[in-house]
Parts: sequence; C-alpha cells; structure tokens
Amino acid sequence: MHLLRFDAEAAWLAAVASLWRDRLRTTPALTMCLPSGATPARVYAEMVRSHRAGLVSFAGARVFVLDEFGGLAADDPGGTRNTLQRQLLDGVDLPAAAFHALDPDHADVARHCADFETAFGGGIDLMVLGIGLNGHLGMNEPGSEADSVTRRVELHPGTILSSARYFTHGNLPHWGLTVGLRAILAAKEVWVLANGAGKAPIVKRTVRGPIGVDNPASLLRRHPNCALIVDADAAAMLFPFDF
Repeated sequence: MHLLRFDAEAAWLAAVASLWRDRLRTTPALTMCLPSGATPARVYAEMVRSHRAGLVSFAGARVFVLDEFGGLAADDPGGTRNTLQRQLLDGVDLPAAAFHALDPDHADVARHCADFETAFGGGIDLMVLGIGLNGHLGMNEPGSEADSVTRRVELHPGTILSSARYFTHGNLPHWGLTVGLRAILAAKEVWVLANGAGKAPIVKRTVRGPIGVDNPASLLRRHPNCALIVDADAAAMLFPFDF
C-alpha cells in the first residue's frame, strides 16, 4: 500500500482528479467500480467540471457500483445508484448501457450478484473506495472473508447510524448488496480515499495495525497496486512517527 498525503483538502481533491483524468486518457475503456457518499462527492464534482472543460471523457469506460442499500424505494435519493447518478454520471458522457447497478429487489438476488461479477469480464481496472470508521470497504463489514463475493450483507449498527446523513427519512437500511473483498483485492489498481480528522483513527489502524478481517481495509496492505490517498487531517495520527 502506497500512502499519498496532501497538506490540504484542496490539494487532495486536485490530485485525485488529476490521477483519474490520467487513467481515463491512458485507458479510455477503463472499467471502474465506484462508491457513492460524502468522501468522493467533491472528487466527482471535479470530474464533472473536467468533462465540461473538455479535459476528460468517460465515453469508452464502464462503471459498476460498489454497493447498494436494501429496503429502499427504487427512487430513494439516498440509494447508491441514484446518488452516483446525481453526483457524477448525469454530468459526464458515460453511455447509459455502460453503467451497471445492483438491484436489491431482484427476484433472485444470489443469481443477480453472480451475474454482476460475471459482467466485470476481465476484472476491475480501477477500484475506488472510501473507508468506514470500522474499516469496512463497501459494505464488507469487519469479519468479511477475503474471498467473499458480491452478495447480500447485514450492516453493522454503526454503519446504519452513519448512513442517516444520506437520507431525509428515518427508514434507515439494515442490509444491502456489496461487491465482495475478492473482487476488491483482485482489482488491477485500488484507491482508498480518506479526508478529515474523523478518519484519522481508522487510517492509523489500517496502516499500522494488524492485517486481518477485523479491519477489512488492512487487507489492502498486501495489494501490489493500492494507494491510500489522504489529506493532512486524515493522516494526522501517522505523523511524525511514520514515513
């Protein structure tokens, strides 16, 4: 795992967007797996601005959602698909057929999840992740096996509470569908994005703590091409003792 630290959030944002533009220019047919949520929101906004300025195109790419909440109405604005559509996809030129979402309401969820992984084809070129306060990646909560596949999962109480910021109602989801750790660890390149002081403890635990399923993010320390991209606040508990 490579640590990329930036002194200010603005520099962090600019660096992630610049790296992403570079990947899309180098590999126009990039296959990506993307999260929604607060951490990547400003990065997505910058990529929309970049597209409108003619600096980048998603026309040849493919996007898979990282996860999706269950038990919500299909049009709930807090759902992963709807959030990602609003934050990024509505503002770029990705073809509609190149966007692959998870459907918790599918009649055969197990088959749907298996088909979703099959659609990866040659695998994920770029896996973009946030990191949960307990180290979860997507909805792979602590205890998820390293070879776990795309599947239905139950959310930890802390994750349920944290999800409240995405919704305007009290019907918080208790389960969801998520890409498994097997596909995350097999991706050709992985970025873990973290900013803000609230992420400092889990960033420190991920970099310095034991590697194991108690902290799924720690498993990425064994990945040959993973970058943990943090601002100064998220990295505050690492310095001056590391690196």
